Formats: sequence, C-alpha cells, structure tokens
Amino acid sequence: MVHFVGAGSGAPDLITVRGRRLLREADVVIYAGSLVNPEILEVCRENAEIYNSAVMTLEEVISVIEAAEAEGKNTVRLHTGDPSVYGAIREQIDALEKKRIPYDNTPGVSSFCGAAAALNLEYTLPGISQSVILTRMEGRTPMPERETIESFASHRATMVIFLSAGMLAGLRNRLIAGGYESDTPAAIVYKATWPDEETHLCTVGSLPETAERFGISKTALIIVGETLRQCGYERSKLYDPSFETEFRSSREET
Repeated sequence: MVHFVGAGSGAPDLITVRGRRLLREADVVIYAGSLVNPEILEVCRENAEIYNSAVMTLEEVISVIEAAEAEGKNTVRLHTGDPSVYGAIREQIDALEKKRIPYDNTPGVSSFCGAAAALNLEYTLPGISQSVILTRMEGRTPMPERETIESFASHRATMVIFLSAGMLAGLRNRLIAGGYESDTPAAIVYKATWPDEETHLCTVGSLPETAERFGISKTALIIVGETLRQCGYERSKLYDPSFETEFRSSREET
C-alpha cells in the first residue's frame, strides 16, 4: 500500500494526526527533501527505509515503491504542504494504477494556509473578496494560455502566487497590466510556519524591491489583494443577529 501524505507547510506539528501515524508505521518513506522539514521524519521507525525524492526521477520513485510492494511493505510518499497543490502526484498515481498498486491520499496544511496564519489574514472578507486564486508564474513548467497572470488579475480577487519569488519584477508588471493598481496591498511570506518564517507587507509596485531588501528569492508565497488591508469589509451574515439560519432564529429588535 502507498500512502500519499501532506507534510504540511513546515512546522513539524502541523502534519495531521493521520499523517503522523502513517509515517510512524511506514516501512518505506520517500520524502520531498528540498521542501519537507526533516524534523517531521523523527517519528519514523529506526529501521524504516528513507529516500529523498529531490535527487530521484519519477521512474526511480516508482521503482522503490514497486520493490517495497513486492516485499509486502507499506510506503509513505511524503509531499510538502498538501499533495493536491503543485504536488505532481497525478503522474505517480497513473504509474501506480498501471502496476495495480493500491494507494490513498492524506491531505495536509498547504503553505497558502500557513501564510494566512502568519499574517493573521482572512482571504475571503465579505464585500472585499470572496474568491482566492492560487496560481504561479511560468517557469520550466508552462502555463495554459487561458491562465495568465493578467487574466487572473483582472478579477481583482485575492491572489496567492506560488513558485514565483525569483521573478517579482515581471510579476509586478503583469499584475498591474492585468488590473491591480500599483498601490494594491501585497505580502511576501517566506517559509511560512518554519522557525525562520518572515512576513513582509508591501504593495504590488514594491514587490521586487521588498524581496531584494530582505534577500528573498525562493521558498516564499506572494499574496495580493485588498483583503490584506483587513478593513472596510461587511459584517458576516452568519453571526448577524438579524440573520436567520437553520440553527438560530432572528434576534433583530422590533
């Protein structure tokens, strides 16, 4: 059996209870060494076989899993954050299905959630933004033509931009070209939930200069949108005394 497990955004205690249990029980662990906090591996058994996928190809990963299956061993494939966001798990799942190797998936705390926690930020403020766009700049992995930074920026919703900390001059220009004003609030969150976490509030226009000032060029999320002001929003209907729900009658004074 193969268990895909989200390690969380960095802090060892942000892995789920289920994920920790699966790690503790695993015979083989293949972890994303360039991103997963190695402290998380301290719960592994002393005799567990541990592989760092940062130095492996897809074929090598599948080969290790296949060998473990042949010996009746359980494998944990440990990904950073939540495996469903930029986790490259589909190609692994397809390979496992071709070989009829069973698997399951345990979610994790994504770095975009960790970044919000670091900023005490609510992404979806009534009257400001009710949508969150998760995206990235083009790198070695191209973006579909319909998913440009400019097209997403035109919505003026909250944006969380992954894998782009080293391309902030271009990102700034494209955000502004798409519709954000230069003075739109922005934030750079470096290594969210890690011990050396950093948060830097700025504007869309000052993103490159802010990153340069603090020496940030990777392992950071970029957040853009008016929700960063954390003001000017409408009160939630959920707890409004005049709003009736399935569980609570209206308490509006007459």
